[in-house]
Amino acid sequence: MTLTGKIAIVTGGSRGIGKAVCLRLARMGAAVVVNYVSRPDAAQETVAAIKEAGGAAAAYQFDVANAEQVQAAVKKIQADFGRIDILVNNAGITRDGLVAMMKEEAWDEVIDTNLKGAFNCIKAVSRPMMKQRWGRIVSIASVIGFAGNAGQANYAAAKAGMVGLTRSVARELASRGVTVNGVAPGYIETDMTRELSEEVTDKIKAEIPMNSLGSVDDVAAAVAYLVSEEARYVTGQFIHVNGGMFMG
Repeated sequence: MTLTGKIAIVTGGSRGIGKAVCLRLARMGAAVVVNYVSRPDAAQETVAAIKEAGGAAAAYQFDVANAEQVQAAVKKIQADFGRIDILVNNAGITRDGLVAMMKEEAWDEVIDTNLKGAFNCIKAVSRPMMKQRWGRIVSIASVIGFAGNAGQANYAAAKAGMVGLTRSVARELASRGVTVNGVAPGYIETDMTRELSEEVTDKIKAEIPMNSLGSVDDVAAAVAYLVSEEARYVTGQFIHVNGGMFMG
């Protein structure tokens, strides 16, 4: 699979799953725009890693929850690179808490970043992609958006909303050569999960038929397929990367 000549935007691309996706797409030949909000050092580390491997990348700061910032950034990326071929909606946050005690701000922040952020980015790139009659949009959802999870009603709602958004936009853009899909990771080994105690980790593994956490590269591999030419006839779908934890 090759992406030579393609321009990819990966939101939240400075670390974790986003960084793995950036590195994978760069290895396939794409020039990668690494989006970040508050950690320029981490974003530059991702850019440096891509360049050291012979790829092309640049870091762009914008908040996906802010429509004006997204529109301005997309226009600048078009001016700088000449086109936009791939969008990976990966930026996301958590503000966990039980519904009875969840503050409205915690609900709004998660919905604004995780769901509205994906909408803002899709809206901004849809016209350029339709005009060139080729595009790939992939949104990173979560097993939580399909199965739910106590203490994460806001996160689950945002990720479930992403499923409906993905399938609706897939129908709107299919005739213009633009596919719209998603990847729903389960428990993936990241900086966050590495901080969990061994007891908690063992409990999580017990819920997974494969009895192990996934890796960021497992998720990046699914994204790589969906943005490739090999997936030209796949749209409105979600690939579940969760070791069998949820089968839907």
